[in-house]
Amino acid sequence: MEPKRVRKRKANGSANIYDVAKRAGVSVFTVSAVINKTGQSSVALQRRVEAAIRQLNYRPNLLARSLAKQKTHTLGMIVTDIANPFFPLVVRGAEDTAQKAGYSILLCNSDNQREKEEMYLDLLISKRVDGILLTVAPGPINPTVHRMLTDAKVPIVLVMRTSPDLEYDAVLTDDYRGAFEGVSHLARVGHRRIAFVSGPREVSNGADRWKGYRKALRACGLRYDPELTVEGDYRIESGYRAGLVLLPRRPDAVFVANYLMTVGLMQAADEMGMSCPEDYALASFDDYPWLRCFRPRLTAVEIPKYELGARSTQVLLERISGKEGKILIQHLAPQLCVRESCGFIRNIQNSHAELATLHSTSRKNGNDLTNPVHVTEQVLGVPQELSIATNRRG
Repeated sequence: MEPKRVRKRKANGSANIYDVAKRAGVSVFTVSAVINKTGQSSVALQRRVEAAIRQLNYRPNLLARSLAKQKTHTLGMIVTDIANPFFPLVVRGAEDTAQKAGYSILLCNSDNQREKEEMYLDLLISKRVDGILLTVAPGPINPTVHRMLTDAKVPIVLVMRTSPDLEYDAVLTDDYRGAFEGVSHLARVGHRRIAFVSGPREVSNGADRWKGYRKALRACGLRYDPELTVEGDYRIESGYRAGLVLLPRRPDAVFVANYLMTVGLMQAADEMGMSCPEDYALASFDDYPWLRCFRPRLTAVEIPKYELGARSTQVLLERISGKEGKILIQHLAPQLCVRESCGFIRNIQNSHAELATLHSTSRKNGNDLTNPVHVTEQVLGVPQELSIATNRRG
């Protein structure tokens, strides 16, 4: 007679699946079925197994399960600058959506460097992630990395930015429209010399915001002056340098392509003894709750950050589950939040009528903004019925 096989507890003292089966008084196959939610176990049996798992503090071997199923239930996510307050909300939307579907996320920060991005792509593929959410760094994709992505056949969804080198699904914000609306509002309240601190124009969202700025000037009958534009990199330091260049040229207003550069520009203005909106009006791309604590409160184009992360993850999970079809590009609409920093010189109650007129004119000129974004008037502490004082610059 063959000796009975004895399953020993692991050397580190942790329980294994055989211990759970023994404690619950069931077979190993039943424990496996309960853990993996397969088979037809009775409710009473499931409760016995779950109770044994809790009592023994059993942790399934996820690596072994992933090897058996060819799935890790893990998504990779690469962002360009985790220090930018834009990205934590995007990541939260992605993580919440992934967690509900039984997935976890490995987060990587490329720091806007193509080399780090390529390193993390290789790392995520080697870890057998089931899909990747990618905000691309500036610059062209290395052909070797492109072949690696193609060979790995890992579903990828581009978040916030597209790339001519990558043909994947993408979920974006409508940056062209957001910039158009922000600059158009500054023109509607009377500003003629509108400066622009752009993002890097070599990335898609930077290019779209630049195009929106130029289109708004044309639609409002304003002349483009290259002396009133500076290209930044979405970081505080570049906004500060832009402020040192632009503000001495005395623009009526400045539109800034993101929040961090706005902070840098305001720092430069403070050092020069300039005040908003007395010396210059200001509007920014991207809104945060704390901007309402600024004095004056900052006019901003809000982009739906949480929804961006959530929707990108939904699209990725659909591809992982086998959904086929042509490449999908989705745009999420921004929202203009009007506050005091734009330096009003008209009765705010006319803004909606002027916006409708502007869009009518834009359509006649061939502009494709057929669905204008919603304008939220948030003039805190100022009755909308009152005509607001003009910009006090001399």
